[in-house]
Amino acid sequence: MKRPTIADVARRAGVSKGAVSYALNGQPGVSEATRQRILAIAAEIGFSPSSAARALSGATARAIGLILARPAQTLGIEPFFMELISGVEAELSARSYALTLQVVTDATAEIAVYRRWWGERRVDGVLVCDLRTDDQRVPVLEELRLPAVVIGGPAGTGRLASVWSNDAAALVETVEYLYALGHRRMARVAGLPDLLHTTIRTQAFTEVCQRLGLTESVVASTDYTGEEGARATRRLLSSRIRPTAIIYDNDVMAIAGLSVAQEMGLTVPADLSIVAWDDSPLCRLVHPPLTAVGRDIPAYGAHAARQLLQLIEGAPATDLQDEQAHLTPRGSTGPPGGDQ
Repeated sequence: MKRPTIADVARRAGVSKGAVSYALNGQPGVSEATRQRILAIAAEIGFSPSSAARALSGATARAIGLILARPAQTLGIEPFFMELISGVEAELSARSYALTLQVVTDATAEIAVYRRWWGERRVDGVLVCDLRTDDQRVPVLEELRLPAVVIGGPAGTGRLASVWSNDAAALVETVEYLYALGHRRMARVAGLPDLLHTTIRTQAFTEVCQRLGLTESVVASTDYTGEEGARATRRLLSSRIRPTAIIYDNDVMAIAGLSVAQEMGLTVPADLSIVAWDDSPLCRLVHPPLTAVGRDIPAYGAHAARQLLQLIEGAPATDLQDEQAHLTPRGSTGPPGGDQ
């Protein structure tokens, strides 16, 4: 797909290239109505004067982009993204590349930013997080031919390169560990249900519970926040058939769940075993320390950044299966007490 030019804007607006230049640079020579129409068309097709200058010079941006469609206030308490970005930055700084980070409200806004970055040559490539089922971002990035690496997979990435970890195997390992301890009533507090990795974990949880005959297992969906994690935990622990073990999709929700259990007079792990996902330092700072599923997240980010830089340099798009997350038992899990 060809990057937009000043001639493209002029043709769509039905004016001369000079009129487009006047409008974009805020100079007199066009009416206000024409100026606004030209600005709207330029924004729609992703053209800006800076894109033309960079195209003529042949310069690269020496930057890669990362867009997160998450509430900005949640990022400060989400250890996964902070550790991922630290790994990306370590790889980029060694190559004198910058990271351009933007937070948006949804996938539609994210696609608009991709188109603008591409049109303005703002970045040389992008990292894509939070892969969704039938993700609308994938075909857009394929159309733009903007170098991109999806952090997630292995399915749903189209022709884009990806770095992924086997979440299904890690989830099965966790359930089998809890089963070996004697747990027969398990629950999972999951993240956003439209994310592909959530779907993969849910499917793995459902299948392993069926294989082990755990007919009373349940899944509760949340938005990854501590508030939602606490709310889901309270509902599960107040139900008629109370689970004796809960697996959480991130550290923040697991810590919130631990607080709810203690608030309700339950002892961890005698009355309830808790497993967190991602295994940030937070898991070792609470009492009891949390059993967790984890991997080297900074290395995961560094591998994704390295793969993207190789794409920018002309290497073919390939998929990389990264290290599988593994379970680290700590004080929050043990054999269930009382009647199973």
